[in-house]
Amino acid sequence: MNLVTLLPFIVLIGAMFLMTRSAKKKQQAAAQMRDHMTPGTGVRTIGGMYATVKEIGDDTVTLEVAPGVHAIFAKNSIGAVLEDAEYNRIVHGVSDDAATDAPVVPDDASSLTEAPKADLTKDEDEAPKLDLGKKDEDAPKGDDEPKDGKSDGEAGAK
Repeated sequence: MNLVTLLPFIVLIGAMFLMTRSAKKKQQAAAQMRDHMTPGTGVRTIGGMYATVKEIGDDTVTLEVAPGVHAIFAKNSIGAVLEDAEYNRIVHGVSDDAATDAPVVPDDASSLTEAPKADLTKDEDEAPKLDLGKKDEDAPKGDDEPKDGKSDGEAGAK
């Protein structure tokens, strides 16, 4: 046979060999990474959820996804084992350089919703008055009464 006709098949077999070899290396690296998990380690699942390892079984791992909330996952679902500093930065917002002049966020929103303090430099007489739809007491009383002499809306004659 001609070498030219066999060349595409040789290239295809070589490419398949390289792909399976790199896939095996990735699987081995992932298995080695999962073997480094210990209780208390921060992890990210392949679905993107961050959690803390509580228990490790043969094929499963128990993760604490929130304080007191545990879920059982397959070991293969762990996408990354994180360093403590990276896990705390992502999950808790704690960074190593916490001594910087970062703004302090309060635990509750009460300081964000407090009424603004009165401006003591203004006179109270200068404050605009709100129109609440009430009629002035100085307005003539005769204008309030309906023309038919009924004030409660009942139908009928006087």
